[in-house]
Formats: sequence, C-alpha cells, structure tokens
Amino acid sequence: MCGIAGILFKKPATNQVLGRALADMMDGCQHRGPDSTGFALYENEVAGLRLRFLVDDDGAVERIRKALADFGAAIQAERREGSTFVAEVSYSGEIRPFAYAMEHAAKLVSIGSSLDIIKDVGTSKDLDGIYGIAGIQGSHGLGHVRLATESDVKPEAAHPFWATGFADVAIVHNGQITNYWKMRRRLEARGFEFRTDNDSELIAVYIADKMAQGIALEKALEQSVDDLDGTFSFLVSTKDGIGFAKDRLAAKPMVMYEDDSLVAIASEEVSLNRLFPGQPLSTTEPAPGTFRTWSRSI
Repeated sequence: MCGIAGILFKKPATNQVLGRALADMMDGCQHRGPDSTGFALYENEVAGLRLRFLVDDDGAVERIRKALADFGAAIQAERREGSTFVAEVSYSGEIRPFAYAMEHAAKLVSIGSSLDIIKDVGTSKDLDGIYGIAGIQGSHGLGHVRLATESDVKPEAAHPFWATGFADVAIVHNGQITNYWKMRRRLEARGFEFRTDNDSELIAVYIADKMAQGIALEKALEQSVDDLDGTFSFLVSTKDGIGFAKDRLAAKPMVMYEDDSLVAIASEEVSLNRLFPGQPLSTTEPAPGTFRTWSRSI
C-alpha cells in the first residue's frame, strides 16, 4: 500500500518548517506503511557534496574514508547519526564514477549538494527522535511510509530512493512498474548501475538520465507516462523543485493542495490536514495520466 508525500515552499522565508511539515505529513499516513519511513530533504547547499551512508560498524566508516581519499574527495565534516554516516566533502569531478565507487565501499543512501535522504526502520516519530527530522530547515522535500510486501524490513529497503549515479535527484513511489526489467536492461546496456531490484530506483535513474540529456523535468515526466507500464503515482524531486506523474489507470491515490505559499501532495488528505489543523482545505485529485512540476523561489 505505502504512502507518499511531497511539499515545496514557494517563499524562502517559510523554509524553516520543512522537517516538521514532512514529519507531520508522514505521521498522518503512517497507517499506510508502518514498517519504515523516509525523507528526502533539500537543505541549504554545502560547498561540495553531502553523502549519507548506511553503516553497521566502524569498519564501514574506515572503508568510506579510504574510498573518499582514493577518489581525491577531502572530508570537510563528518558525523554518525543513527544507522548512518554523513560526510561533507570537496569534490568537483564526475558524479557517476564517484558515486559508483562509493557504493562499493558502503551502502550509499544519497548524494548531492542540497539533498539529504534519511530513512530507517520505524515510524515518522521514531526517525524524528533519532535524526531530529523536525528541526531540519529547507525549501522542499519528499516523504514515504512503507508496507513491506516484496523485500525485507531493513533501512536499505526503505524509501525514498536517490537516482544512483546522479546528484540531488530523489523519488517516492506508490505502485508497480511491470516493464521494470526491460527498462533496466536498456539503461544497464548504456553503463548505468543499480544497487537494488526496486522499481523506484529505476524511475529515479530514468528521470535523472532524461534531465542529463537536457530534457526538462516536466517533459521527462510526460514521457514517463508512456514509457512506464503498470500502476503508479510518484513524486520526484531535484535541487530546484518537485513534480509528479500518474499512470492512465490512476489506481494509486494522490491528492493535492496549493496556495500562494506552498504546494503539498500526498496519498491521503489526512496528511494535508496535518499542515492546517482544524482548517477546511480545497484539495484536488490529479487526473489520470497527468504530470506537473513546481520550482522553488531563489
């Protein structure tokens, strides 16, 4: 079943509520996915890149440090949080070979100048207690609650997924892509690597690849409606904004609210109500086969 949500603040002055807003939205739909929770948060940019890894011992941290040094990426700051290790590094080379090399050192959760993916087993409240989600400031982000149906309940199986090999692109997805292997083999034939068998990772790489070819996010989402088979509602985020796409059957729910200050999208209206408790909202449900994007203010 799972639940997805996304929010973008149009006015920079409201950025400081990002973590709290997403935590509340995911708590509102936690019944859709009690096994794990995750957030893709777009914070203030770091000078280089921020990498977040899943680690289970100090040996993994040492492997990461060595892999970064081997690639000429100097660590500017680092910290352990929950089951993760975060490193901010100076690096100006190509992202794809760098990202793939880091993946061989440890499980890489996200990479970007502003993106930070935090995901783990447990509820939104559990993650807030461990990682301090509510205190994170930023302009936009995505959230996901997961009901495990096809893989284990473990941090690496949680969502969101980043676009492996690309920076600052993430996705949350409710549904199933039935031409997954056909599309994956096409991308692998061009040298792309995948770290899971999750169709959400495929969508993220598919969208990021389109944008790397100079295709605008909105056009990439339009093409995804035709290229992806199955039933799906997904949200994608980049450094500059968010967008959604729905298949033509529209079997997976999605509801949206927009005003002058923000746009918020979720699987259920209860998540949107958490942003405006006690207030009536004028919401809409995106039509089948539709797509749309929003960009943040600078």
